[in-house]
This record gives sequence, C-alpha cells and structure tokens, in this order.
Amino acid sequence: MRVRDAVAEDWPLIWPFWHEIVAAGDTYAWDPRADEATARSLWMAPGSRVFVVEDPEAAGAPDRIVASASVRPNYGGPARTVANAGFMVSPAHAGRGIGRLLATHVLDEARRDGYTAMVFNAVVETNPALRLWQSLGFTVLGTVPAAFDHPRHGPVGLHILHRFL
Repeated sequence: MRVRDAVAEDWPLIWPFWHEIVAAGDTYAWDPRADEATARSLWMAPGSRVFVVEDPEAAGAPDRIVASASVRPNYGGPARTVANAGFMVSPAHAGRGIGRLLATHVLDEARRDGYTAMVFNAVVETNPALRLWQSLGFTVLGTVPAAFDHPRHGPVGLHILHRFL
C-alpha cells in the first residue's frame, strides 16, 4: 500500500466509498443523503490537504484507491496550528491495517506541516475506529451526550478527541 497526496483526478475513486460510509449514517455527522458535489466540497475543500491510500495490486482498477483522509486547520488565527481530520477506509478493504497506515502517515505529515495538535470534533462513541485513535494516543476530552441519532443504537454520544503532535 502506498500513501500519497491526492490529486483532483482521485475524487471519482474516493466518492464511492465516501458515499457508502456517510450514507450508512453510523459514523459521520454529515447528511447521509449528501450528493457528490456536496461531498466533494466537504472532503476536498480549499485549505485541506487530502491523502489517499493506493493499492498497487489494483493498479488501473476502479477500486485502487482504498482509503482517504482530509486534513485542515480546526480553527483559524492564533489557533490555526490545531488540525482536524477525517478518515475513511473503503468497507471492502477494512480490517487490513489500512486505517492505521493512513493515520500514522497523516499524523507525521500534519506535524511536518506545522500543526501542534489534532482534534476530532465528533467521533461517534460506537465507532469501531475509536480503539485505533486511542491506541495512537488520542484522549477523549469530553462527550456530547445523545448528540448523534445512530440508525441501530438510537441516540449516542459524540466524543471530542485530542492528541498533541
């Protein structure tokens, strides 16, 4: 697997799994009915640095991009050194260590880019990726109780996570 900066031509390969993940409505606080244009504006927004994980064994195949992350400042002005990021691994490629590979790469790149910390503003407390983030040194700063209407569990909390870089 190879992690690299995304280019505009990668979006059509990110969109299918972005859509699948967000439409499931169980891990992201974005509208599950978001159309492609809205999704692209959220993920590839100006000021964001986007990464992809490419599977070299699937070169030329429509699913050669198996994961993506989008990083941007969480705040502006004097607090602009705190990053925020979103991570998605194609469900068809889950459980292969791709999320950890992407996360460690992004954390290193964020540090190189001058960020001093990273926060996640809304991690659904039932999200299996929570274990990954905690294993990488993120701590739960707080939880907004019953803030997320999970399709299977009903109202669940949203964690705010933090880690110094």
